Amino acid sequence: MNKVKYAVIGLGWFGEKHCEALAGLPGVELYALCTRTASRLKQLADEFGVKRVYTDYHALLADPEVEAVSITTMWDQHAAPTLAALRAGKHVFLEKPMASTVADCRAITEAANASKKYFMVGHICRFNPRYAAAKREIEAGSVGRIVSMYARRNIPAAVGAQVLGKIGPIIGDGVHDTDLMLWYTGARIETAYAQTVDVRGLKHPDIGWTMYRFDSGAVGVCENVWFLPDRTAFQIDERMEIIGTEGSIHIHETHPNFSVVDKNGWRSPDTTYWPELHGVRAGALRAELDYFATCISEGRPPSVIRAEESMAAVQACLAAEASAATGRVVRVEEVV
Repeated sequence: MNKVKYAVIGLGWFGEKHCEALAGLPGVELYALCTRTASRLKQLADEFGVKRVYTDYHALLADPEVEAVSITTMWDQHAAPTLAALRAGKHVFLEKPMASTVADCRAITEAANASKKYFMVGHICRFNPRYAAAKREIEAGSVGRIVSMYARRNIPAAVGAQVLGKIGPIIGDGVHDTDLMLWYTGARIETAYAQTVDVRGLKHPDIGWTMYRFDSGAVGVCENVWFLPDRTAFQIDERMEIIGTEGSIHIHETHPNFSVVDKNGWRSPDTTYWPELHGVRAGALRAELDYFATCISEGRPPSVIRAEESMAAVQACLAAEASAATGRVVRVEEVV
C-alpha cells in the first residue's frame, strides 16, 4: 500500500500532537513540516526525521509530492492556509474551530465543496468511543425525541491561562459540545443566550455558560469553566447528559477512569484523546487522522462530519459570544 505523503502546517502544542499521531500511522508518511519559527521547525524535524521543512506554507503547498495537510495554526489563522491548500489540490484536515468568522467558514466550505480533494474538520469528540456510542443509541431510537442536553467541559485555571489570550471558553471548548448537540439532534440552533465571568482580566473571560434553543424545541446548555483550581487532579472535567422522551444517555469522560498517586500527589492523565500507547500516540486523535488518511487511500470522501456542520457549530458559538457581550438573546442567523 502506498503511504499518504502528509504535511503539518502549524507546529504549536497541538501541531506536535498531530505529528506524533501521524508518525504512528502505517498508511502515512510524515513528509513535510511548516512553521514560521525556525528553531521549532528544526526541533520537530529532528524529532520525527522529516527532511522537508518550510517556514512559508506557500512553498510547502508548491511541493507536488505533498498529498495531504493538517492545518493546526491558531483558529483566527485558519482561512488563508486552508484556502491556499485547497487551491493547490491538497487533501485538507483542518483543526476545529473551522475559523474565527462565519464569512471565513463560508469561504472554506465553498472552496472545500468545489474541490476534487477531501476536506474534514477535526471535531475529535465524534471519534471518542463514548460520544460515538451515544450517536448510535440515538439513531436506534433508544431515547426517543431529544428534549434536553447538558454538557460540561471544564479545565484547570493554569491551562486556561495559556490560551485565554487567543480564544475564549465558549468557542474554544463549547464548540465541541455544540457540535455534538447538533449531531445528536439533527436540528438547527435558533437562538443562543450566554453569560461569562471574567476573573483574571485576561483577553477573554474565564467562564462561559450558554443556553441554546433548537428548532426541534429542545434546549441545550454548555458549561465551560476555564478556572478550576490549579491543583485539580485531572486535565478535564467532561460530562454530557441527553434527555429524550423515552430515555436518557449519560457520559462521564476522563476523570477518574485512571489515576496515579505519586510523591507529588494525585493526578488523572488523559486516556481518551491522545494517550501514549505502546510507544505511539493513540486515542481519538489517532482515530480521526487514521480515518481521514484511509479515506484518501481508498478514494472515499469523509462522511463523519461535513463542512456545513462544522460551520454551524462555529456560528452558534459566535452567537453565544455575541449574547454574552450584549446581554440579550441572539438569533444564530444574525451572526454572518
